[in-house]
Amino acid sequence: MSDTLDILENITYNELNEGDSATFTRTLTEDELILFAAVSGDVNPVHLDSEFAADTMFKERIAHGMWSGSLISAALATVMPGPGTIYLDQSLSFKRPVKLDDTLTVHLTVSEKGAKNRVTLACDVRNQNGDQVVVGEAKVIAPTEKVSLQKPRLPKITIEG
Repeated sequence: MSDTLDILENITYNELNEGDSATFTRTLTEDELILFAAVSGDVNPVHLDSEFAADTMFKERIAHGMWSGSLISAALATVMPGPGTIYLDQSLSFKRPVKLDDTLTVHLTVSEKGAKNRVTLACDVRNQNGDQVVVGEAKVIAPTEKVSLQKPRLPKITIEG
């Protein structure tokens, strides 16, 4: 028997209404920061080197801006509209740094439904203190067929010292 948290279910274009909203939350861990650097190729020392980062305006290591952006992608793909969504466009404005152990919540709100199943969503990302870290807008093609499926399981990846 599957836990309901292991199920991904989409919201079709016809089910979406302007003003509908959804959230997605994730905490930045040391492992995720390093894995994001490895996958993206962005090894800027402000993300990875504590001594280097101490001499920057941030005074400590910060997350890659696009890690926050990738959470918007995850929210669109898994929550609203969900599986079957085609990502077309994204604007992002980075408002404040994200630090290790910050918990970010992506807030998506349907701002417009257009022709050909196009949907525009306002994107607001806030940390655990309610401070806005990213704001933007996403444009997607929403799915037209309802799907409910088992969430894919990812392998456990660990960082070796």
